[in-house]
Amino acid sequence: METKVCANCGTKFEVSSQASAFQAKIGVPSPTFCRDCRVARRMAFRNERVLYKKKCDAPGHDEMIVSVFATESKQRTYDHAAWWGDAWDPLDYGRDIDFTKPFLQQIRELWPEVPDVSVLNINPVNSDYCNITEGNKNCYLVYGGDFNENTSYSTYIFRSKESLDTYWIQNSEFNYETIDCTEGSKLLWSRYCEGCYNSAFLFNCRHCHDCFGCANLVNKSYCFFNEQLTKEEYEKRIKEFDLSSHEGVERARARFAEHSLKYPRRFARMIKAVNSTGDNIENCRNCERCFDVFQGAENCSDVFLVYSNVKDSIDADHCGQASELAYESSAVYPGSRVLFSRFIFNANNIQYSYNCHNSNDLFGCIGIRNKQYCILNRQYSKEEYEGLVPKIIRHMKEMPYIDSRGIKYGYGEFFPVEFSPFAYNETIAQEMYPISQGQAEQYGLPWRAPEEKGYAPTKHANELPDRIADVDDSILKEIIECSHGGNCNDQCTRAFRIIPSELAFYRHLGIPLPRLCPMCRHFERVRRRNPYRLWHRKCQCAGAATERGDYKNLGMHAHGQAHCANEFETSYDPKRPEAVYCEECYQQEVM
Repeated sequence: METKVCANCGTKFEVSSQASAFQAKIGVPSPTFCRDCRVARRMAFRNERVLYKKKCDAPGHDEMIVSVFATESKQRTYDHAAWWGDAWDPLDYGRDIDFTKPFLQQIRELWPEVPDVSVLNINPVNSDYCNITEGNKNCYLVYGGDFNENTSYSTYIFRSKESLDTYWIQNSEFNYETIDCTEGSKLLWSRYCEGCYNSAFLFNCRHCHDCFGCANLVNKSYCFFNEQLTKEEYEKRIKEFDLSSHEGVERARARFAEHSLKYPRRFARMIKAVNSTGDNIENCRNCERCFDVFQGAENCSDVFLVYSNVKDSIDADHCGQASELAYESSAVYPGSRVLFSRFIFNANNIQYSYNCHNSNDLFGCIGIRNKQYCILNRQYSKEEYEGLVPKIIRHMKEMPYIDSRGIKYGYGEFFPVEFSPFAYNETIAQEMYPISQGQAEQYGLPWRAPEEKGYAPTKHANELPDRIADVDDSILKEIIECSHGGNCNDQCTRAFRIIPSELAFYRHLGIPLPRLCPMCRHFERVRRRNPYRLWHRKCQCAGAATERGDYKNLGMHAHGQAHCANEFETSYDPKRPEAVYCEECYQQEVM
């Protein structure tokens, strides 16, 4: 272990022997930022959710387009078709290397000049207001989700339909306010559920139907707050909570929060994970501090949201399709030896580059497609390129870029946050590491105040009808003031409308209108997920019950009446109230 002090926040952090060996293998120095600051720095370049109208900058175009770049942004922006067209050449923006000034400064000057795509929305059908998506039909404000239909206000949703306000959902339909669920139908206000239907307020249930307010159930039906009932008794009891009423939903939410808190939590969701730590991972081997890994990863550390056999990577996120040797990089689909780069598709041997496709051997390039041996968007021969790259690396070490706070960025660091075309609070960084505007100013981070809208709310959220049956079509004409009123750090839009498909959805499921704008609803879902961090803890199974005694164990545990001695790494902060069990104790309690 090597102990260092973070150049950004001043905290001590350790570089593991595994990370040091990997860094030596790819020829880069150890980082100067701690792990959390490295993640926040990369995420400050990822605006998923904040959309604007911006004039298309492509020659011959003057139409307004949906864009992740603000109207006043200096970033040259093309619509999707124009960016992928042949009417422009990224090499036209190429420039010579200037060894009299920092190389990163030269990238910063090049970056906004090269056209960027307004939104990454591939093959949409009536789904213009989506981003980082593919194959969606009749979708609205869907982000990072693919192949969905008739879905709105959802993030990381895949192959699902007729759903609204969801987060991390797969192969489901008629879901509402569900998180980390798969293969569910008519599932409402639930989390960590698989194969459940006709149910509401469930936590960590599998293959259940017609259940309400339950936790840790498998293959059950007609259960009410974990009490087994007959069908007739169940149907009578659920009428205690009128889910067509906002007041009824809030009462159910409060009781469910209190009830579910009694039940032990699994320390981590890991399936076929060998010699690995993290949460929500499957088919992993030799992985440290990894999160949301699907379809396998091997020999990785500090990666998250990766899928499909990612290997030998550190400090990488949003990567997939057998990517390998990624370091301090984001959104690699796929690539090999991609360092300090972002949005790299089908490319190898890439350093300090952004939004490059089907290319190899690039250094400091923006928007390159189908090229090889380029530096600052200028074409070189193989021999010239291989001779220049070591000189550039040496130059970056000898003449580092110095940001507005005086922090040095030599070779081996991701782009400084001040290079980002987005304000900090427009990006995923604000979701993962939320800060106030004052804190942003303290750290020299860009912050964007909400746009002033040319409309005034016609109805406050607390004036909405309590029951969905009392809502008529006139609600579609109202501008509803969000309950937060902009007094939060959740990118609050202050006001929102109900769109026709949304109203039809609420009526079909018989649920009340929301009181928060879509942004604030999203941030509330984000906060219900565990963070991408781990704490070392001991199992809280005290023999016959949890340590605090409010839950009595249902199964026989190997340690008998003694306190379980197992320890683990978990994403549950010790300050949180949940009782956390090791895998062995947890499995005895899931009935």
